[in-house]
Amino acid sequence: MAKFDPKIHDDNPPLDATFMAGMKPSRRGRPKLEAPKVEVKIRLDAKTVEHLRGSGPGWQTRVNALLGQLVAAGQI
Repeated sequence: MAKFDPKIHDDNPPLDATFMAGMKPSRRGRPKLEAPKVEVKIRLDAKTVEHLRGSGPGWQTRVNALLGQLVAAGQI
């Protein structure tokens, strides 16, 4: 590989203080949620879990939605 020749490789911006001042750090991953979910451990009957899992993918989301409705209605 040939050495760096600034006459050939002149498309890169100069890395001076002005250029670096315009830089901002990149954020990786998902954005922060206002109300993040909390991981909990709960023990349920085996038949209950089997039934819920049998309803297909997204069963945990559906259980969360149902519990949210019950809380909003003041039933639990």
